[in-house]
Amino acid sequence: MLQKAKDGIDKATKHLDTEYWKLQLGRANPALLEDITVEVYGTPGPLKNSASVSVMDPQTLNIKPWDKSIIHTIEKAISDSGMGLNPQNMWESIIIKVPALNEERRVEITKIAKKLAEDAKVAVRNARADSHKDIKKALDEKEISEDEEKNLQTELQKIVDEANKKVDEHYKNKEVDIMKV
Repeated sequence: MLQKAKDGIDKATKHLDTEYWKLQLGRANPALLEDITVEVYGTPGPLKNSASVSVMDPQTLNIKPWDKSIIHTIEKAISDSGMGLNPQNMWESIIIKVPALNEERRVEITKIAKKLAEDAKVAVRNARADSHKDIKKALDEKEISEDEEKNLQTELQKIVDEANKKVDEHYKNKEVDIMKV
């Protein structure tokens, strides 16, 4: 019964790690472009399905489309993404210089990181609620005793507290990383 909660909590913390990895911190990182959708031959799809993304140096990404005819489409998709990136068409590839962060942008990214942490905590609470319902249902159907129910509830709360502590630690570490000049 607790495995369902553990799986939901693991999924929430892994998602938080993935989202934190994507935050723009003034360093070139291919994950920055992971959510960009490009329409290729009339079908929208992720950028990684139509081009390779590599890191040239700590501040520069290089995007090489597999079909040179879609280079303008990729360039437009990056410009329209709202990420503040300025793609430069180099005919066979696109280069993106990742701008260094100023203080205002660091504070803004810290707020985004805080919201992502809160979203992860909501997911943890939802996993707890689902498991809580399963435990109550098992008790109502006489599959478990009241003592087993209390033990499962206690164990469930320990798992949730541990997960919330982990989310808080992730946020604190990310905040330090963001504010580091």
